[in-house]
Amino acid sequence: MAPDPALSWSAGMAPGAYLGASRPVVAFGEPEGYDERGRGRALGVVRVRPRTAVAAACVVLGLGLIGGAVTGSWLTGDSGEGRPAGTFAAAGEMWHNVPVDQLFPPTVEGRGAGPGGADRTWTRIAVAPDGGCADAFDPLLRKSLTPVGCARLLRATYTDATQTYVTTVGMLFTKADAATMSALDARFKKAGLDRRTDLVPRPYAAKGTVAAAFGDKQRASWTLSVLTDAPVVVYAVSGWADGRTVDAPQPAADAMQPGATTAAAQAGLGNEAQGLADRIERGFRKTVGSATEQPS
Repeated sequence: MAPDPALSWSAGMAPGAYLGASRPVVAFGEPEGYDERGRGRALGVVRVRPRTAVAAACVVLGLGLIGGAVTGSWLTGDSGEGRPAGTFAAAGEMWHNVPVDQLFPPTVEGRGAGPGGADRTWTRIAVAPDGGCADAFDPLLRKSLTPVGCARLLRATYTDATQTYVTTVGMLFTKADAATMSALDARFKKAGLDRRTDLVPRPYAAKGTVAAAFGDKQRASWTLSVLTDAPVVVYAVSGWADGRTVDAPQPAADAMQPGATTAAAQAGLGNEAQGLADRIERGFRKTVGSATEQPS
């Protein structure tokens, strides 16, 4: 029997689904390593001497503390050389191991993410079919990302509560190892590649939505982060929903600076891009942490 196309990233999402229309349930395979209840298998009960039991308890406690420290390091974004070797590899498989709604939730809350600490709420209006990177980046940015390769690219576009702004957030799953990702991160930071206006990711414009006119000329602000503890590059690019063009997009970090006077800064488009990218990245880390956590 042929696979159901509704259970694949390639099925995409019906435009306008956030307005109440039905949308396909997009899901992936069950994460491996757990039983039908999501728990590890029960261990056999063995009678032990009291002194042995105390020693065993100490070992379990020690392992629990170590495991907690590793998980905490992952969730807070600390790359940490002591993380489990399998965590990095597991993160690279998340694109087909978890549902699309877990990577790109239908609604994302951004408490304090707006200008002046205002709250934000973003609603997903479109999910792009998964695929390669050829059409998602301008030539120079695609060239800059070549060292890490492109295993899979996932994208979704959101709008704010007033439908004034639109933001595309993307997750590029690379083919690189930890050392290569660290090298690319260092290069981007040293050369300021994440702030160059000729290295801005392209938006995903979905027909029939408020992002229908969100093209290359509408890019107003953006952010891009090369993760070093996962083979993933997370980015977001924002603009106005009315299709107005922008002469020169501004990095989110600059647009969010106090006193910034550009149109993108005053509209809070830097906050839109940075705030949404941060929360998608946090959610991804939480998902990986839960998937790789050892059952108790």
